[in-house]
Amino acid sequence: MLSSSARLCCCRLATPLGSQFLSPISFSLSSHSFPPNQNKRKSIISNMSTSTSNSNSPPFKIILGSSSQARRNILKEMGYEFKIMTADIDEKGIRMEKPEELVMALAEAKANAIASMLQNTDLQDQDDKCTLLLTADTAEAIISRLQTAEGKVEDSEPELLITADQVVVYDGVIREKPSSKEEAREFIKGYSGGHAATVGSVLVTNLKTGTRKGGWDKVEIYFHEIPDEVIDNLIEEGVVLYVAGGLIIEHPSVLPLVKQVVGTTDSVMGLPKALTEKLIREAL
Repeated sequence: MLSSSARLCCCRLATPLGSQFLSPISFSLSSHSFPPNQNKRKSIISNMSTSTSNSNSPPFKIILGSSSQARRNILKEMGYEFKIMTADIDEKGIRMEKPEELVMALAEAKANAIASMLQNTDLQDQDDKCTLLLTADTAEAIISRLQTAEGKVEDSEPELLITADQVVVYDGVIREKPSSKEEAREFIKGYSGGHAATVGSVLVTNLKTGTRKGGWDKVEIYFHEIPDEVIDNLIEEGVVLYVAGGLIIEHPSVLPLVKQVVGTTDSVMGLPKALTEKLIREAL
């Protein structure tokens, strides 16, 4: 029999990608407790801030694994509510020869890092809050509570984690974020009167089931001549230092100099809508 002050600890054990279950019952008995310029395209966001839209919420939750302001805006335009988390990974430590393979590998690394963060957060929350004080409870009542909790876990809404990455390909060479102002200037000068391509990935991870669906999209961008004064202004503002290839076609100074986009602008900005919608449906 249990004493009148039995303490029940029902801690969840995290499994890969956030699936959870209740551990065996255990009792203890006692007789008696970013740089300023970067903000122009991406704001400094707390790890779990919430973004909202005016649409009705879908029957699943979304975490956007990116601090990109452009991606956040696109996901809002798609009508979704979401939380934001960011992954601190060593992007330079992941190398692939093909741009498509590289962006997919980076999106997967971000997803793995965020899933690990979520597991650690869940375990810490359980460590802090898993103890309930039961007064004159019976074993049957305890089991009933466990069954109810298990049902809630099973019936909970799916939570989808969306991660993405992008590189620019110019003259067959993969370009990531410029490492300096000099490199950014070299990148942009190369686009003047020429063309480049963006290759972007999207990976949707169902944190309840572990299902992952991913894909990539490519867009070709052709430019008119880009005057030196425009390049100087872009470098001075500094925003081009924080985007792949220093390429930011939505900038007011750059947009008039874009001759043609073969693909969609949302893909160039980092989150292709059609691909994202497709992957969300497949991951559910």
